[in-house]
Amino acid sequence: MITGELKSQVDKIWEAFWTGGVSNPLTVIEQFTFLLFIRRLDEKQRLDEKKASIAGIPLQNAVFTPAQEAIRWNSFKHKDAESMFALFTTHQAGGVNVFDHMKQVGEAGGVFAEYMKGATFMIPTPRLLDMVVQMIDKIQMDDRDTKGDLYEYLLSKIATAGTNGQFRTPRHIIKMMVDMVQPHKEELICDPSCGSAGFLVAAGEYFHEKHKEWFHERSFREHYNTRMFSGIEFDPTMLRIGAMNLQLHGIETPTLIGKDALSESNSDIREQYSLILANPPFKGSLDYDAVDDAILKTVKTKKTELLFLGLMLRMLKTGGRCAVIIPDGVLFGSSKAHKQIRQEIIENHKLDAVISMPSGVFKPYAGVSTAVLFFTKTGTGGTDKVWFYDMQADGFSLDDKRTALTNGESSTGGGAQRAEGEHAKNNIPDIIQRYHSLSLSPLSGGDGRGGAGEEDRKRTEQSFLVPFSEIKANDWDLSINRYKEIVYEEVQYDAPETIIADIKGLDKKRAEALNTLEKLLRDE
Repeated sequence: MITGELKSQVDKIWEAFWTGGVSNPLTVIEQFTFLLFIRRLDEKQRLDEKKASIAGIPLQNAVFTPAQEAIRWNSFKHKDAESMFALFTTHQAGGVNVFDHMKQVGEAGGVFAEYMKGATFMIPTPRLLDMVVQMIDKIQMDDRDTKGDLYEYLLSKIATAGTNGQFRTPRHIIKMMVDMVQPHKEELICDPSCGSAGFLVAAGEYFHEKHKEWFHERSFREHYNTRMFSGIEFDPTMLRIGAMNLQLHGIETPTLIGKDALSESNSDIREQYSLILANPPFKGSLDYDAVDDAILKTVKTKKTELLFLGLMLRMLKTGGRCAVIIPDGVLFGSSKAHKQIRQEIIENHKLDAVISMPSGVFKPYAGVSTAVLFFTKTGTGGTDKVWFYDMQADGFSLDDKRTALTNGESSTGGGAQRAEGEHAKNNIPDIIQRYHSLSLSPLSGGDGRGGAGEEDRKRTEQSFLVPFSEIKANDWDLSINRYKEIVYEEVQYDAPETIIADIKGLDKKRAEALNTLEKLLRDE
């Protein structure tokens, strides 16, 4: 949990960047990331030096040579602003400056160093550099939780700045999805549009929260740190930010691939992953020539939200699971491609659940209505009944402010209306509880027929089950409104004669009141 002091320190650094002339939120985070990495390089070598000294052996795989002492964090942080700036921007006696060394550090710097190609130093003045370095130096980053919380808070500022919000899926929605799929010990997890790696980080945190004992096993630690997490991202800036996010959360060597996930260059990734968690780009459009032919065989379209579903089916192993955020249009779109991908998932694989989310979930930067699909790749069908849930509240107001709701506040009223109980403010705990009561998850060993309680729910309730045959009869439509029954309360009105008589009575009383008022004025 991030403390008020840590938030205050990050806020001051953010403000320093903005007042110093760096106003693009993504640039601020990238430059902040570079400085954090430079600090980590020095801390890593100091730790290695201490270990080597205690053991009485020479230092192995040094990040800095003796000639590069001046470009280490613990050295240049004591310099005056002009001298420090020169160490970042001009050639130094040791061969490289601070920034060039960061880009060339190689394997000794960890996975983040692999994505330094194209990194640019964009802090414009010595004063700003000195100010930010001194602030970052004061941040206590002694443990994984603190480092991870710091970076997550930094990333949250992308959304609050109202820019580049497409790179940040709300973390409570990500956590809901991870808690629902319950990743297991041997999982191979991928996000084919990983951005800042929020889904991968949340999956990693799930193990720390739910299965701490697994980290006592060497085989699990090795799997966790090397093979378990993979991400694909074509934007080099986001790849660097995602790599740093994973490192600061204790995932040292994830597999991050700098490619366009939908292109032919990525066609070699087939049936590799047991779990995919993603929020792929909405409303994009690609030419057929730019898309892998294998995906087009599954769904022939130019729309990215449909192409990514085809990609995920290709990337999953048989038995692999997927939880993916999609725009509502995917659920009910009437084009041939929309129907094709829905039919493919429902008829040839196993669609487990559809959660319809309110349109305010992605505010302030997008008001689109979205849903979460949960499906399992089988290749042989298996959809028996699909579980639908109508999420009406996620714990935050559904306006542009997205304020966390407290007791008695309603999500739709911006916090002004009274609501009954926690459920009215936040459906997420209820969603997780109801989903786990189903026998839909492969981990439960169930038969897919639905758990106690859900099987008997009526279509007027917030969740219910819909059989395969009914979905097929409705042309594979997955819109919850297609199946949800709305009960209209009958309102009894008085007869017109009675209403007219009441109006006349009110008029008579009004006239009498006016007469009384006039009489009082005359008596004065």
